[in-house]
Amino acid sequence: MYINFWYPVLLSKELKDAPIRVRMLGQNFVAFRDSKGKANTLSDICPHRGGALSGGIIKENCIQCPYHGWRFDGEGHCHRIPSLGKDAKIPVRARVDAYPTEERYGIVFAFLGDLEEQERPPIMPVNELDDEQNWRGNWLTYEADMNFERSIENGLDAAHNEFVHPTHGHEGKEDDYKVNQLDFVENMFGQKQWGFGFWHAFNSPASTKEGPQIKEESDQRMAGSGIVGPNQMWTYIVFNENSEFRQYMFECPVEQNHVRIFLINMRKMMLDANMDKAIADRCMVIAKQDIVILEQLDPVLTPATNSKELLVPADEPCIKYRKLLKGWKKKGWKIDSNEVNKHLGKKAFVIPSPDRNQQKGWVLDTVPLSSS
Repeated sequence: MYINFWYPVLLSKELKDAPIRVRMLGQNFVAFRDSKGKANTLSDICPHRGGALSGGIIKENCIQCPYHGWRFDGEGHCHRIPSLGKDAKIPVRARVDAYPTEERYGIVFAFLGDLEEQERPPIMPVNELDDEQNWRGNWLTYEADMNFERSIENGLDAAHNEFVHPTHGHEGKEDDYKVNQLDFVENMFGQKQWGFGFWHAFNSPASTKEGPQIKEESDQRMAGSGIVGPNQMWTYIVFNENSEFRQYMFECPVEQNHVRIFLINMRKMMLDANMDKAIADRCMVIAKQDIVILEQLDPVLTPATNSKELLVPADEPCIKYRKLLKGWKKKGWKIDSNEVNKHLGKKAFVIPSPDRNQQKGWVLDTVPLSSS
């Protein structure tokens, strides 16, 4: 799990009047709307005596700790300590880590890290939402007991469709099956340093019942997939110029072995709202086919070295993804989960926030990080 990237917290429609506890990167956070309706994300630990802020209420544009009534605004500043009296001076260390929070595409995103704004990676764009005449979207969220890196690699794996998704492939029945050439795109969305993509032609049954096809006499389609950062992935499936699926997955690692996924499925066909449920149901069938496989992978985590898996040319996207992860680890952005677990129940950690670059003397320590 990595700091310094944008993570989906919850759907915008889920964040109403009451604060909500959200587990991300092995830590607890609280999401809440202040009295102006702005979404905020803070560490869920009160620096006073460890109270869970998510159990509190919203008061005067702040979240009020349920234990002793301390109030913190969306920037993490403390505005009231009742036991000190109404006009008491608030200690400088009475601070909670606050994380930049944005709402896009019906999702609340939080930047979990301490990079300054100009250095932060992007949130993957979903430009089709601006073209309601030609595109319609479905929003799905689901969780699974699998490592998020394994999940992303699965989306970058052009070889698994033939065997995991019967509606995509020939169920492994074709003797001359192979993965065709992968054509890499290094600058998708103009963000070369944060990811890559690739396109390839693949064969699947020419379908009249399941969906559109490129040509009546052909079973070949074009597909593309790629990443932005460690946890955002896009997948395009092109049937013809008028029929296409574009999927955008924003993954949030809850723990090392558990992930929560936010999927926006855009379609350039069957635009009637009455088709929403059928499309969503189909997406979940496909997702569950992947989950069955991914929840049984051994080891759960991606091996530390590629030599511990027998990789082939079709795995090149996974290899490129792993190289990027190693680069972010060298920057010191990878959480040392083993070290965190050693202190479980005895010491609280938080994800570092940008304000830690400006102020010293915080009460709680930041999560241990690994760079080697």
